Amino acid sequence: MLDPAGGSSALRRTLHQRGLRMTPQRQLVLDAVRTLGHATPEQICTEVQRAAPAVNITTIYRTLDLMERIGLVRHTHLGHGAPTYSEQEHQHVHLVCHSCGTVTEAATDLMDGLTRRLRSDIGFELDPSHVALSGMCSTCRETTPEELS
Repeated sequence: MLDPAGGSSALRRTLHQRGLRMTPQRQLVLDAVRTLGHATPEQICTEVQRAAPAVNITTIYRTLDLMERIGLVRHTHLGHGAPTYSEQEHQHVHLVCHSCGTVTEAATDLMDGLTRRLRSDIGFELDPSHVALSGMCSTCRETTPEELS
């Protein structure tokens, strides 16, 4: 888990244990993930480049991959585009409106019934914090004629 004060002690400790260094680029990527909440690698790159214009997208992808392997961030596919990254501790179900693209967060316990059923019926262990459900948000449902929804 990341510490709330700076977010880098867990990363620094884990990197050191693996014989790796904490680089300014790694710190910038971690800071961007924390600042943005949910972000694609491209959005993270744009945020990082505000402080370090020379950092390229390849560095962002490599750093995100490393951080995911050591358990500090996770990715979720919220649709057809690039995955979004967030802190590992940031766990919830994503509700994606296929009409306007709004992403809403819902508590993972809403998936408890499905999680139990998948486990008992077919032996599948669902990670509800890594799920994106597609549908239509309440705003779009109110403004879309019933025959189109």
